[in-house]
Amino acid sequence: MSDSFNPDQWFTEVWAGDGSSFSLAIEELLHSEQSEFQKIEVYRTSHWGNLMVLDGCYMVSDRDNFLYHEMMTHPALFTHAAPKKVVVVGGGDCGTLREVLKHPDVEEAWQVEIDERVTRVSEQFFPALCDKNNDPRAHFFFGDGIDWIEKAEPSSIDVIIVDSTDPVGPAAGLFNRKFFASCLRALGDDGILVQQSESPLYHTHSIIKEMYSEMRAAGFENMHTLPFPQPIYPSGWWSCTMASKSVKVREFRFDDAKQKAFATHYYNAELHQGALALPEFMKKALANL
Repeated sequence: MSDSFNPDQWFTEVWAGDGSSFSLAIEELLHSEQSEFQKIEVYRTSHWGNLMVLDGCYMVSDRDNFLYHEMMTHPALFTHAAPKKVVVVGGGDCGTLREVLKHPDVEEAWQVEIDERVTRVSEQFFPALCDKNNDPRAHFFFGDGIDWIEKAEPSSIDVIIVDSTDPVGPAAGLFNRKFFASCLRALGDDGILVQQSESPLYHTHSIIKEMYSEMRAAGFENMHTLPFPQPIYPSGWWSCTMASKSVKVREFRFDDAKQKAFATHYYNAELHQGALALPEFMKKALANL
């Protein structure tokens, strides 16, 4: 270790359950507040731009957020035949909403976020993620996403994107059979649910496998997980899981994705195709679910 190392100049998230941690060099604490729901902090880092931390856990950085936001969005929207209405549950930093609204055929996009302060802090410190917030197709509801989905009109939504924090605290209710059943009811016949599903390395057995069982019990017929890199999250490897009533979620509009009319930093048709391939340990764990 360098003699110049100063632990006070680094922010470290410790993932004790798997004996690991990840650190970023920080230059300044830009913002700190305790909202009604969580502690929100924003740091300026030396190499990763601004960093948002919620209750001590990394949420978003300027440098690598495109990986997560693009993979949470474009695979699902190019799997649905013609997504018109999209709902993002969570996603208070607005990056997922921004990616949704890159699709010109989307007519209505809702962000349903329990903590309005996350969005307001993001508007201040992550303006690039919020540059679609004034799009006339964008709508915001600040409140309980579980209740909002439960009260949605049946078959009224094309794609639901659950851009949640880890399945603890208020987010725990987004990972169970009751919530998945509400999503199934709210989705149209060709509807797609996509949910962040944690680290394939750390959580295949403890979270992803359980999600498959709960989705199946709620009535979803087809599920598939797409892993992708995400350096600031535990293990540096993350995933999203898609589910549908009838659509084969391993098939997508390849030509449309290849000819997409908007810019991305990570997602493309070939990468989408490759992300559908699962490592052997995941195939074995998820077989027959």
